[in-house]
Amino acid sequence: MQLYRGLHNLGSFGTGGSALTIGNFDGVHRGHQALLERTVAAARALGVPATVMLFEPHPQEYFAGAKAPARLQTLVEKLSKLERQGVDRVLCLHFGAELAAMSAQAFIDELLVERLAVRHLVVGDDFRFGHKRGGDFALLEQASRRRGFVLEAAHSLCVAEQRVSSTRIREALACGDLGLAEAMLGEPYVIAGRVAHGDKRGRGIGFPTANIALKRGVCPVSGVYAVEVEGVEPELCYGVANIGHRPTVGGIKPRLEVHLFDFDGDLYGRRLRVRLKVPIRAERRFESFEALKAQIASDAAQARQIFNL
Repeated sequence: MQLYRGLHNLGSFGTGGSALTIGNFDGVHRGHQALLERTVAAARALGVPATVMLFEPHPQEYFAGAKAPARLQTLVEKLSKLERQGVDRVLCLHFGAELAAMSAQAFIDELLVERLAVRHLVVGDDFRFGHKRGGDFALLEQASRRRGFVLEAAHSLCVAEQRVSSTRIREALACGDLGLAEAMLGEPYVIAGRVAHGDKRGRGIGFPTANIALKRGVCPVSGVYAVEVEGVEPELCYGVANIGHRPTVGGIKPRLEVHLFDFDGDLYGRRLRVRLKVPIRAERRFESFEALKAQIASDAAQARQIFNL
């Protein structure tokens, strides 16, 4: 899969046309997957690249700043999942003042048609775009007839009688409903990243942890979870994880800390995929390090019971 960053790199896109879909794709959930399946099918039928246009930062982050919703994924996680869906090219556009000011008509004529040579466009029927979200599906329908590309609507997907959306997944994660989040994502919720050096307090109390920076302004989950971990050995490993600010030890930046059961090895620099399976408790501050140590032992024992270890 090829990644293009910014409008200035569009010259290398070529003029052969594209099958395109557009969005933020946070989580690449089952609704997104249906959109991508249609885009890939159209691309294969036309013999052109299946292309995704997305934005960094998310438009909501540009407009709302610190009040923007939590991200389900980092860009790296998102790109990995898009590649697994069969996408050939990703165009990642910087969302700033220039793009926010582009009119809906200019977005169609200058970007989609002239620079991307779109031949087949797949979007949700509630898709909005352009300055002040002035463009909608009806405007795209008019443009498709005028500029000669095919427009396909992807309707909302429902799970458990609820519309699948990144917002609904965030809500499910926030209240500990990992089952609903998994049903909407099509897989357990995963946090991925490289193991970095931490403060090594866990090793001193018999619970060494793999420390992973969350690399997002706000994380959609916090607390202690029983987890499955990919990337340590050929088979899955099991453990207990804390996600949060570590208030007992004065932590500032949120972090994912994973204690792996029955493992003693060097993980620094290794990329892990941590699947959240069962919530155990909320993160909280303890009055002493000894009290924290006792709680970690209890959390680990509970997670072992969950996995029958």
